[in-house]
Amino acid sequence: VNLLAYVKHDEKHYKASVSFSAMELVAFLGKDKESWSQVNALAKRGEWDRVVLVRNKESEPFPKPANGVVVDVDCEKTLVDLKDEIRSKLKETLANDFEVALSIASGSGKEHMALISALLTVPVGIRLVAFTKKGVEFIN
Repeated sequence: VNLLAYVKHDEKHYKASVSFSAMELVAFLGKDKESWSQVNALAKRGEWDRVVLVRNKESEPFPKPANGVVVDVDCEKTLVDLKDEIRSKLKETLANDFEVALSIASGSGKEHMALISALLTVPVGIRLVAFTKKGVEFIN
């Protein structure tokens, strides 16, 4: 739950005090297995309320994280139809958060475009995230 509270700054002014809980991670899993270690590291090493893996239904099985859900999509569809399918499935799946962490380390440009467009029309904001030598890092 995102909380916004106002704390008295001085006698006449209040200052916003924002506190965020962990957010949901949304990651795409394409057929490119060599990029799955990036997604796996993010899922296991980040502090996420939940992990939502959007997976090309033609991909090999991926171990679902304990706090996760896998959403299979048909990537053979046109870009707009794929976006609509992802949006429909994510709207049912995502909590009512204002933003999600997003990994597009796996998949193709078409799949990334469909996922980003779907998230923005849910609507939720996105913060790109990657697993680096420093650990989980937001890159925007």
